[in-house]
Amino acid sequence: MTMHMISANHATAAAAALAARANRSGRGFCSGVYPITPQTECIERLCAEQIPKGSVVRVESEHSAMAVCMGGALSGARTFTASSSNGLAYMAENVFAAGFYRLPIVMMAVNRTLGPPWNIWVDHGDTLMLRDSGWIQFYCEDNQEVHDTTLLAFRLAEDEEVLLPVMVCQDAFVLSHTMTMTDIPDQEAVDRFLPELRLPHRLTDTPRVVGGLDFPHQTEVHRKQHLDAMGRVPGVYARIQDEFERCFGRRPPDPVVPYRMEDADLVLVSMGTTASTVRTAVDEARARGVKAGALRLRMFRPLPERAIREHLAGRKRVAILDRDSCPGLGGIVWGELRGLAAPGAVVQNYLIGLGGGDIRPEHVRGVLDDLASRDESGEPHFMEAGA
Repeated sequence: MTMHMISANHATAAAAALAARANRSGRGFCSGVYPITPQTECIERLCAEQIPKGSVVRVESEHSAMAVCMGGALSGARTFTASSSNGLAYMAENVFAAGFYRLPIVMMAVNRTLGPPWNIWVDHGDTLMLRDSGWIQFYCEDNQEVHDTTLLAFRLAEDEEVLLPVMVCQDAFVLSHTMTMTDIPDQEAVDRFLPELRLPHRLTDTPRVVGGLDFPHQTEVHRKQHLDAMGRVPGVYARIQDEFERCFGRRPPDPVVPYRMEDADLVLVSMGTTASTVRTAVDEARARGVKAGALRLRMFRPLPERAIREHLAGRKRVAILDRDSCPGLGGIVWGELRGLAAPGAVVQNYLIGLGGGDIRPEHVRGVLDDLASRDESGEPHFMEAGA
């Protein structure tokens, strides 16, 4: 392993290239790519990598980028792409198709605000709009986690008990363009970790229908199979955590990451880089005698419902921080998690850092103060953190 000072975009490209070369004894590698800020650096770096058996195909749109990956995956190749924001929206039809075809594609998504009005800074709404597409979703906190999650995403997606595409999400600019020391493993270690891809439903000389017409009962069967595969993800992921630790000497985080939760009365739930700021605010609150704790939601699909319920059991007040906005509801994460808290708990939604607005410890302190003053939940609270 070697330490490199690189951005999360380049860390992703390094992981994708290592995974690509690890399948050289199999059907190789295929990537369809199209640029969009802030992920362009990733695919530029991937295009410069030496991959002995495979192709990085430059196409005319995000829709086509996913189509190339679908074709490559159906042929049995290991596949990767990257996108962001309106590019993900344009790609959406094929994102759903890849999920329903059960293709183990890995996609790095840089979270960026959907427009118009146009905004290139972080917001989680772009990937959250795809939460029903049948993709596993991870939200990362730092560059090392982005790199490691990309590597393990291939192992998870290609596992015969799963066979589902994986989305690795990172915050625009906060991670994508920020350079930190990142441990990049050597090819031999990655070869041990990533076995040759053997897709059971790949296209061969044997005739096979792809994308045919389903009658109602067939669709029911396929959806049930998809749900069952998602249900197996947590168990498979736990096994991959063990294997990753054996191969690389560090353990990927659990689907839900608690912080100072032993005796917490006030709990802050967040995703992505917001979690590091939340931990700082929790430490400050503890120094003032406030029993605060935090949960970082790393895996959003499948939703780790049981773990969340266990962590929130007995907690009196819960703040759910959303870096997204769903008009008519509030925050998407709050909408999914508000029923998982203990009966009678105050579960308050805070919309914060939208459009890339700063999220600083003092903003989170304001969330804690507001939460502590509440006797019941209210309408989603809009925090103008960037003001």
